[in-house]
This record gives sequence, structure tokens and C-alpha cells, in this order.
Amino acid sequence: MPDLKLIALDAEDLNVVSAHLQDAVLRVGEIAYLPAEKRFIAIANRFDWGEVAKATSNRASSEAFERRRSGIRFERVLSAKLQGIDLKDRRASLALLAITFEPTGGSETPEGDVTLTFSGAAAIRLHVECVEVELKDLGAAWATKHSPEHPEDAG
Repeated sequence: MPDLKLIALDAEDLNVVSAHLQDAVLRVGEIAYLPAEKRFIAIANRFDWGEVAKATSNRASSEAFERRRSGIRFERVLSAKLQGIDLKDRRASLALLAITFEPTGGSETPEGDVTLTFSGAAAIRLHVECVEVELKDLGAAWATKHSPEHPEDAG
């Protein structure tokens, strides 16, 4: 599969980026807020849900799970706030559940809050001038035997 490269410029686009990053694993030491550049960046090991869907539709083995190293970049970031994340524990892992956008500036401005929600009640809220996000794969995929599980979805 070719490397994924997505650009999000509104909430609908951001939903697509969020779907591709669901269950991505990030290390605290691989996230950074650069206030002078109005940028937030992170490196993630994203689970390739597209490959799972393709394998299922082709009735291939569901054991062909893959992860990919991906970069995500948020531009026009005015502030960043953390919840339940210790920046000193650079080796700590965060499991990304979703990325959402909530407008805060009314109908006259695209300003709002982008929230990265992680398991364990952790979150990062970015206050942005507007949605401007890039997701880009950074290298080859590697096989993994385990698919992320969502116990609340079972049954």
C-alpha cells in the first residue's frame, strides 16, 4: 500500500484523519508544542485499519495486521493544554482514541479546540486559529500479531 498523506482543513477532514489514527501509539517524548511556530507535532505508530478492511473484504487472513510510523502536524496552534500526561516521563506510551474539533469563535471565525483523546483519561487540547492538519506516513509498515481491542464495543 502506498504511504498515506492526508491534509485536514475542516472538522469533516479531521474526522478522516482521526479514523486513520485511531489506536495509534505515541510516546510522550515524541510530541512537541512549538509556540513560536504555532505548531504541534507528534510521531505515532498508527494501526493500519485500511489494511484490515482490505483483508476482510478479500477474505484473507485477519492475522496480517500492520503498523506504520506516521507524523502528524497541527498548524496555527495558539495554545496547548495537557490532562493526565506527565511530560517528564518521556518513555510513557499514549493510545490515541480520537481527534475532535469544537468551534469556539462562533460562525464568523474558524477558531476552535482540537482535542486528542487518549485511553486512561489523558488528553491534549490545542486551541487553534483554524483546522490545518497533516498526517503523513514516514516509512514502511511492519507486521504485528495483535489488533487493538475495544471491550466496550463487544457484545
